[in-house]
Amino acid sequence: VQLVESGGGEVQAGGSLKLSCVVSGFTGDGYAIGWFRVAPGREREGISGISLADGDTFYSNSVKGRFTISNDNAKNAVYLHMNSLKPEDTAVYYCASDPEGVVVPDEDEYNDWGQGTQVTVSS
Repeated sequence: VQLVESGGGEVQAGGSLKLSCVVSGFTGDGYAIGWFRVAPGREREGISGISLADGDTFYSNSVKGRFTISNDNAKNAVYLHMNSLKPEDTAVYYCASDPEGVVVPDEDEYNDWGQGTQVTVSS
C-alpha cells in the first residue's frame, strides 16, 4: 500500500488547511486510514482516523471540533480539513493505513505510512 500526503504549508493562526492522502495498491474497502502528526520535540500523536468500510471516525481531544476527516472512495483519497489552526498544530502530518480497519489512534495498528507533509502555523 502506498500513501501520498499533500496540502501542507504555512498559515496564520486561525486559518485553515486541507490535507489530502491518496492511497494506492490495496484492494477492498476494509481499511482504516489514520492521520498522525509529529511536532518538534514531541512523540507521534494519532489525531484522526476513518474506516473506509463504514465511515466510523475518531478524533483526538486536541483536534476535536476543529478538524474533520472525510473520504472519497472513488478517488481513493482521505482528507483532513483543519480549521481554527493554532501554533501548537505545527507538525509533520502523516497518513497511514490499517488493513484490519480498526479506527484507533494507536500507531502500532498501522502498517504503511506516507512520507509526511509539513504544516506550520504562525502566531
